Amino acid sequence: MGKGMEDKNKDKKIEKAEGKFYIAPSLLSADFLRLGQELRATEEAGADMFHVDIMDGHFVPNMTIGPSVVNAIKSVTSLPLDVHLMIEDPDRYLEDFIGAGADFVTVHVETCVHLHRTVSQIKKLGARAGVAINPATPVSSLQSIIYDTDMVLIMSVNPGFGGQTFIPHALEKITQAKRLAEEKNPGALIEVDGGIKPGEIFGEAVRAGADVLVMGSAFYGSGDYASLVRSVRK
Repeated sequence: MGKGMEDKNKDKKIEKAEGKFYIAPSLLSADFLRLGQELRATEEAGADMFHVDIMDGHFVPNMTIGPSVVNAIKSVTSLPLDVHLMIEDPDRYLEDFIGAGADFVTVHVETCVHLHRTVSQIKKLGARAGVAINPATPVSSLQSIIYDTDMVLIMSVNPGFGGQTFIPHALEKITQAKRLAEEKNPGALIEVDGGIKPGEIFGEAVRAGADVLVMGSAFYGSGDYASLVRSVRK
């Protein structure tokens, strides 16, 4: 990989810090007919990063976008791209998505036969590595990989579609993941994705230990992105 790719994907903003959390709007819920405007409005509203869901119609029952769209997004935003691969055999596409501009690449425990090798390859290609677990997958599945991850993603809905309801026991899993990270890899970020809304759920997720909160329909359906960001930061 050349120096150009490394510079393109270098994340300068997202680091774990006590009392700090990051807002990651999910572009799955944005208006793709106005994607350029949506990107600018989201950035101007004060969001910290973009969450980009990649679905293949196999691992999850939906299909979304590919590397060319990620590259187009990267060309018009300075925010880091958090690319979530909800796909089978993600190893085949790591270089494509990182080359397109992914700053974080998150893969699922459930899809990776050789998870350590996959995480190592993500880092070798110049991105930061995340590992996701579905609602029915226990946090204990992260015991051996937590040392090598930059981020743990707790799915608080079953992946595949936006607009779902937050699964309450995800709060316990966020707390468990935070404890695991504090013990074995204090720099690892804890991310939560699914059903996050302003108010009680958002606050509970932060108190449970979430560092990065993905917001999809709640963000893009709010009508006023800047007001939403201000309200949750309170």
